[in-house]
Amino acid sequence: MNFSIQPILENQEYQLIPLQQGDFESVYETASDPKVWEQHPNKDRYKREVFENFFKGAMESEGAFKIIEKSSGEVLGSTRFYNFDEQENSIFIGYTFYGTKSWGKGINPQVKKLMLDYIFQFVDKAHFHIGKENFRSQIALERLGGEKIAEEEVAYFAEPTRTNFVYEIKKENWHNEKI
Repeated sequence: MNFSIQPILENQEYQLIPLQQGDFESVYETASDPKVWEQHPNKDRYKREVFENFFKGAMESEGAFKIIEKSSGEVLGSTRFYNFDEQENSIFIGYTFYGTKSWGKGINPQVKKLMLDYIFQFVDKAHFHIGKENFRSQIALERLGGEKIAEEEVAYFAEPTRTNFVYEIKKENWHNEKI
């Protein structure tokens, strides 16, 4: 891999900053609301000990970000790049979550645009694991042009295996002007 999966990405409103160990408390504050995880495969991530595993996995991925609102400096959530596949020239984007006060404000499409615009300089396909029951994220990905291509069991870091759909956006089909 001859590119970074943890650059600083930003637009006028939001910044994706590489996640650091010292970010735990500020990110957990956003993640500690049970509503955030209602549709996610692991609904217990709002619990500190469960989120500690999630955060450890984020750190070990070396591709995780905290999502910051530039005007307030507030942590809105987290996301990451992971599982680069050199043979397929693809990468996954996921493990994304936002605090409830960020929902419905068009933040996720802007964050995904930052990530896709960047990563499509280096790969041809971006994949996304989305929990089978995470209808909110499925709809969000379809609005971005994501296409469901598979269903697979995913072993999350230090968590039970869960059924996920795999969505794909191809570089050649990425029309970032719709965001």
